[in-house]
Formats: sequence, C-alpha cells, structure tokens
Amino acid sequence: MSTETERLLLIVEDDEAFARTLKRSFERRDYTVVVASSAKEVQQRLGERTPAFAVVDLKLGAESGLSVVNLLHQHDSQMLIVVLTGFASIATAVEAIKLGACNYLVKPSNTDDIEAAFTREPGDAEVPVAARPTSIKTLEWERIHETLAETGFNISETARRLGMHRRTLARKLGKRFVP
Repeated sequence: MSTETERLLLIVEDDEAFARTLKRSFERRDYTVVVASSAKEVQQRLGERTPAFAVVDLKLGAESGLSVVNLLHQHDSQMLIVVLTGFASIATAVEAIKLGACNYLVKPSNTDDIEAAFTREPGDAEVPVAARPTSIKTLEWERIHETLAETGFNISETARRLGMHRRTLARKLGKRFVP
C-alpha cells in the first residue's frame, strides 16, 4: 500500500463551504483528500481509488449518510469511517456503528476531533453506567430525530407520523437546532 493510499481521505458533505474548509485542514495534515456530496459521487470516487479514511455527513440533502456508510463499508471493511452530524440521536449513532462506522461525532467538531476519532481504541467495557435515567425530553428528541431520519428529513411526514402539528415540530426543531 502506498503512502498516498494510506493517507487518502474521502469527505462526503453536501455543504460546499464546510467541505472545502475540512479538505484544506486535512491537506495541511498531509492527507490526500477527495470530496463527494452524494452517494452517486461516492460510487464514482470509489471507482477511481479506495480511501483509507472517510468522513460522512449524516444528512446529505434528501439522502441519508447511513446509506453512504453502508456503501463504503461494503466496498472496504477496513476503511475507517467517521459520521459527522448536526442531527445526532442515539438511534442514528447505533445504526452508523452497526453499518461500519468506527465513530460518530456531533457538529461542531474540528479536524483534531475527527482525526482522534480515526485512531480511537475499541470500546471500553469498564466505562461506568450512568446513574441518571434518560429524561422524557431527551427521549422525545431522540424519537423526533429517529423519525426524521426514517422520512429522509421530511418535516411534514415526520409530524404526521408523530401525530403532531407540523408547526409544533418545526418549533421544537428550531429550539434544539445544532449547527
């Protein structure tokens, strides 16, 4: 394996400005970086070269980044994949790991966080279990985001499935928005 292949990073991000910033930051750390903004572009990039690392946004327009994680893991099970999202939930974190991601980070995360996520050791069985149960608000928030992911981030359909008015859902999302 060549040095270039070992340091080849694929960034899958639909926000062009953020992708460009992340690309420059990783290039300063001696990575060779390619960028894609959709699953279709990822397939094209995989036809050209196989990266050792990937950073995948969870929400790619109307697409789910989880399908990209699955595609990348199927292509090369040794690829280190980090999911980066502003729409974090336990459900999507679990699915990302089950589909082959090595880590799941919440935005805003910087290049140091992402690079550390690539090298993080496997799970720690000795981690203490939290004594505090999950709050109703947290459970509601996770259910909302799970349903959002299921509907491809369609707010009207999510509101219908949750049995709430669309404006109520939009207001809840506005209060808890994570950039």
